[in-house]
Amino acid sequence: MAQLRAIMADEEQRQASYEAGHERIRFCGYCHGEDGNSKRDYIPNLAAQHPQYLFNQFEKFGDGTREDYVMSQLAKTLTLEERINIAIYFGMQTAKPRPSTDAARVEAGRSLFKIRCAGCHGLDAQGFQDMPRLAGQPSEYLGIALNRFKQMDPTKHSTPMIGIASVLSEEDIQSLAAYLTTR
Repeated sequence: MAQLRAIMADEEQRQASYEAGHERIRFCGYCHGEDGNSKRDYIPNLAAQHPQYLFNQFEKFGDGTREDYVMSQLAKTLTLEERINIAIYFGMQTAKPRPSTDAARVEAGRSLFKIRCAGCHGLDAQGFQDMPRLAGQPSEYLGIALNRFKQMDPTKHSTPMIGIASVLSEEDIQSLAAYLTTR
Protein backbone atom coordinates (compact mmCIF):
# COMPACT_ATOMS: atom_id res chain seq x y z
CA MET A 1 0.00 0.00 0.00
CA ALA A 2 2.86 2.38 0.77
CA GLN A 3 4.31 1.75 -2.69
CA LEU A 4 0.94 2.46 -4.32
CA ARG A 5 0.52 5.71 -2.37
CA ALA A 6 4.05 6.85 -3.30
CA ILE A 7 3.40 6.22 -6.99
CA MET A 8 0.03 8.00 -6.88
CA ALA A 9 1.66 11.04 -5.24
CA ASP A 10 4.30 11.45 -7.99
CA GLU A 11 3.03 12.44 -11.46
CA GLU A 12 6.02 10.96 -13.30
CA GLN A 13 5.85 7.62 -11.47
CA ARG A 14 2.07 7.51 -11.87
CA GLN A 15 2.39 8.02 -15.64
CA ALA A 16 5.05 5.31 -15.91
CA SER A 17 2.89 2.96 -13.87
CA TYR A 18 -0.12 3.80 -16.06
CA GLU A 19 1.82 2.95 -19.22
CA ALA A 20 3.11 -0.31 -17.73
CA GLY A 21 -0.42 -1.16 -16.61
CA HIS A 22 -1.74 -0.54 -20.10
CA GLU A 23 0.72 -3.08 -21.45
CA ARG A 24 -0.28 -5.67 -18.83
CA ILE A 25 -4.10 -5.35 -19.08
CA ARG A 26 -4.44 -6.99 -22.47
CA PHE A 27 -5.89 -10.13 -20.89
CA CYS A 28 -8.05 -8.09 -18.45
CA GLY A 29 -9.57 -6.20 -21.35
CA TYR A 30 -11.30 -9.28 -22.69
CA CYS A 31 -13.73 -9.19 -19.78
CA HIS A 32 -13.46 -5.72 -18.27
CA GLY A 33 -12.86 -3.79 -21.51
CA GLU A 34 -9.52 -2.25 -22.42
CA ASP A 35 -10.79 1.06 -21.06
CA GLY A 36 -12.21 -0.63 -17.94
CA ASN A 37 -15.82 -0.50 -19.15
CA SER A 38 -17.14 -4.04 -19.29
CA LYS A 39 -18.75 -5.27 -22.47
CA ARG A 40 -20.73 -7.88 -20.52
CA ASP A 41 -23.49 -6.91 -18.08
CA TYR A 42 -22.47 -9.49 -15.47
CA ILE A 43 -18.84 -8.29 -15.24
CA PRO A 44 -17.94 -5.14 -13.29
CA ASN A 45 -16.46 -2.00 -14.74
CA LEU A 46 -13.02 -1.17 -13.39
CA ALA A 47 -12.82 2.28 -14.99
CA ALA A 48 -12.52 5.13 -12.48
CA GLN A 49 -12.35 2.81 -9.46
CA HIS A 50 -9.94 4.13 -6.86
CA PRO A 51 -6.57 2.38 -7.33
CA GLN A 52 -6.46 1.51 -3.62
CA TYR A 53 -9.78 -0.33 -3.93
CA LEU A 54 -8.65 -2.22 -7.03
CA PHE A 55 -5.32 -3.14 -5.47
CA ASN A 56 -7.05 -4.42 -2.33
CA GLN A 57 -9.40 -6.54 -4.43
CA PHE A 58 -6.39 -8.12 -6.17
CA GLU A 59 -5.00 -8.94 -2.74
CA LYS A 60 -8.31 -10.50 -1.65
CA PHE A 61 -8.53 -12.63 -4.78
CA GLY A 62 -4.90 -13.65 -4.31
CA ASP A 63 -5.26 -14.72 -0.67
CA GLY A 64 -8.67 -16.37 -1.11
CA THR A 65 -10.66 -13.83 0.91
CA ARG A 66 -12.63 -13.10 -2.25
CA GLU A 67 -13.34 -15.82 -4.79
CA ASP A 68 -13.95 -15.86 -8.52
CA TYR A 69 -12.92 -18.66 -10.86
CA VAL A 70 -10.88 -16.43 -13.18
CA MET A 71 -9.78 -13.65 -10.86
CA SER A 72 -8.61 -15.93 -8.06
CA GLN A 73 -6.21 -17.68 -10.45
CA LEU A 74 -5.13 -14.52 -12.27
CA ALA A 75 -4.34 -12.56 -9.10
CA LYS A 76 -1.86 -15.23 -8.03
CA THR A 77 0.12 -14.85 -11.27
CA LEU A 78 0.63 -11.09 -11.03
CA THR A 79 3.63 -9.50 -9.35
CA LEU A 80 3.17 -6.71 -6.81
CA GLU A 81 4.29 -4.19 -9.41
CA GLU A 82 1.83 -5.53 -11.99
CA ARG A 83 -1.06 -5.37 -9.49
CA ILE A 84 -0.20 -1.75 -8.70
CA ASN A 85 0.20 -0.79 -12.37
CA ILE A 86 -3.11 -2.38 -13.36
CA ALA A 87 -4.91 -0.69 -10.46
CA ILE A 88 -3.51 2.69 -11.48
CA TYR A 89 -4.28 2.14 -15.17
CA PHE A 90 -7.93 1.25 -14.60
CA GLY A 91 -8.31 3.92 -11.92
CA MET A 92 -7.32 6.57 -14.47
CA GLN A 93 -9.91 5.47 -17.06
CA THR A 94 -13.30 7.17 -17.51
CA ALA A 95 -16.40 5.24 -16.49
CA LYS A 96 -19.20 5.19 -19.04
CA PRO A 97 -22.72 5.07 -17.59
CA ARG A 98 -25.39 3.05 -19.34
CA PRO A 99 -28.89 4.21 -20.17
CA SER A 100 -32.05 2.90 -18.54
CA THR A 101 -35.48 2.94 -20.14
CA ASP A 102 -37.38 2.73 -16.83
CA ALA A 103 -37.45 6.27 -15.43
CA ALA A 104 -39.71 5.31 -12.50
CA ARG A 105 -37.34 2.54 -11.43
CA VAL A 106 -34.34 4.88 -11.75
CA GLU A 107 -36.08 7.44 -9.52
CA ALA A 108 -36.98 4.78 -6.94
CA GLY A 109 -33.34 3.67 -6.98
CA ARG A 110 -32.14 7.26 -6.51
CA SER A 111 -34.24 7.64 -3.37
CA LEU A 112 -33.16 4.28 -2.00
CA PHE A 113 -29.51 4.99 -2.74
CA LYS A 114 -29.60 8.25 -0.79
CA ILE A 115 -31.05 6.47 2.24
CA ARG A 116 -29.11 3.18 2.20
CA CYS A 117 -25.89 3.66 0.22
CA ALA A 118 -24.69 7.27 -0.02
CA GLY A 119 -23.18 7.30 3.48
CA CYS A 120 -20.48 4.84 2.42
CA HIS A 121 -20.30 5.11 -1.37
CA GLY A 122 -20.67 8.91 -1.62
CA LEU A 123 -23.56 11.11 -2.71
CA ASP A 124 -22.79 10.48 -6.39
CA ALA A 125 -21.80 6.80 -5.92
CA GLN A 126 -18.20 7.65 -6.89
CA GLY A 127 -16.67 5.68 -4.02
CA PHE A 128 -13.33 6.61 -2.48
CA GLN A 129 -10.12 4.87 -1.45
CA ASP A 130 -11.27 1.39 -0.37
CA MET A 131 -15.00 1.95 -0.94
CA PRO A 132 -16.01 0.91 -4.47
CA ARG A 133 -17.42 3.20 -7.11
CA LEU A 134 -20.95 2.02 -7.93
CA ALA A 135 -21.73 4.71 -10.48
CA GLY A 136 -21.91 3.32 -14.00
CA GLN A 137 -21.66 -0.34 -13.00
CA PRO A 138 -23.68 -2.72 -15.20
CA SER A 139 -27.11 -3.31 -13.68
CA GLU A 140 -26.87 -7.11 -13.94
CA TYR A 141 -23.55 -7.09 -12.07
CA LEU A 142 -25.02 -4.89 -9.33
CA GLY A 143 -27.96 -7.25 -8.93
CA ILE A 144 -25.65 -10.25 -8.70
CA ALA A 145 -23.44 -8.52 -6.13
CA LEU A 146 -26.34 -7.38 -3.93
CA ASN A 147 -27.93 -10.83 -4.01
CA ARG A 148 -24.55 -12.38 -3.12
CA PHE A 149 -24.38 -10.12 -0.06
CA LYS A 150 -27.94 -11.09 0.88
CA GLN A 151 -26.94 -14.76 0.86
CA MET A 152 -23.73 -14.39 2.88
CA ASP A 153 -23.56 -15.94 6.32
CA PRO A 154 -22.69 -13.13 8.81
CA THR A 155 -20.90 -15.65 11.03
CA LYS A 156 -18.46 -16.38 8.20
CA HIS A 157 -18.14 -12.98 6.53
CA SER A 158 -17.56 -9.52 7.97
CA THR A 159 -18.93 -6.85 5.69
CA PRO A 160 -21.54 -4.22 6.48
CA MET A 161 -23.10 -5.04 3.11
CA ILE A 162 -24.69 -8.16 4.61
CA GLY A 163 -26.91 -6.03 6.83
CA ILE A 164 -27.61 -3.49 4.09
CA ALA A 165 -28.53 -6.10 1.47
CA SER A 166 -30.51 -8.34 3.82
CA VAL A 167 -33.40 -5.86 3.99
CA LEU A 168 -33.55 -5.17 0.25
CA SER A 169 -36.37 -6.69 -1.76
CA GLU A 170 -35.81 -7.87 -5.32
CA GLU A 171 -37.63 -4.71 -6.46
CA ASP A 172 -35.24 -2.58 -4.35
CA ILE A 173 -32.24 -4.32 -5.92
CA GLN A 174 -33.57 -3.78 -9.44
CA SER A 175 -34.25 -0.11 -8.66
CA LEU A 176 -30.79 0.47 -7.20
CA ALA A 177 -29.20 -1.24 -10.19
CA ALA A 178 -31.26 0.80 -12.66
CA TYR A 179 -30.25 4.03 -10.93
CA LEU A 180 -26.56 3.26 -10.46
CA THR A 181 -25.95 2.06 -14.00
CA THR A 182 -27.03 5.50 -15.30
CA ARG A 183 -24.69 7.50 -13.04
